[in-house]
Amino acid sequence: MNRAALLFAALLCACSPQRTAETPGPAAEGAVLRLATEGANAPFNFYQGEQLTGFEVELGNALAQQMGMRAEWTAQPFESLLIGLEGQRYDLVIASHGVTEERAKAVDFTDPHYCTGGIIVTRSGGPGTAAELAGKTVAVQVGTTYLQAVQDLPGVGEVRSLPKDTDALQNLISGRADAWVSDRFVAAGAREAQPQARLETGDLLFQEKIAMAVAKGNDSLRERVNTALAELEENGTYARLSQQYFGEDIRCD
Repeated sequence: MNRAALLFAALLCACSPQRTAETPGPAAEGAVLRLATEGANAPFNFYQGEQLTGFEVELGNALAQQMGMRAEWTAQPFESLLIGLEGQRYDLVIASHGVTEERAKAVDFTDPHYCTGGIIVTRSGGPGTAAELAGKTVAVQVGTTYLQAVQDLPGVGEVRSLPKDTDALQNLISGRADAWVSDRFVAAGAREAQPQARLETGDLLFQEKIAMAVAKGNDSLRERVNTALAELEENGTYARLSQQYFGEDIRCD
């Protein structure tokens, strides 16, 4: 079992993500960077016991350190994260948000920190193409680009939107849904973590760029984050984290 599978397995037994976690680092004497994530999306962000971790969490900590700041984390339900930026509850959201025109009306996005896509996941022999989803029940997390993509498909029988991606996965495993649409890296981790479920991946429905979000008009922070991200890519920190969690470089070309 690789690291992604272990992280996904840990997520399945994680507690509620509505918690706050402070992560002091070497730059603890500096100003605080208030980061927010979901805490329920392994291997990107999730709780391992009481510890918030994952690729995006470690990347966020590295960004804060590169900026000479101390990372302070909040975990909230995915659908409320961008709303919290408007209320100034935190400074930066890093939670696998796909960059869309609609979201860009409410927040400003940084440069992408990875590229991915929405993929169909089924039990063995299930529908693996967009056409084969006609008349089928598809489980997907609420508030995601995956939900919008499934809703836009013609002929889908029922779109079952659920609070967490793991809820959608469990609907598939239990037979309450015929397919699950999620991030391709999350899907790969789920397959390896639960071989007994005999999960199969089908077509990639779309590709997307994933970026961090700041409050609308906060150009200063957005530019500082972009600079720090470029520096982490240059000094090898990004590549190390990407290899650690995925065994490949997941940044955009």
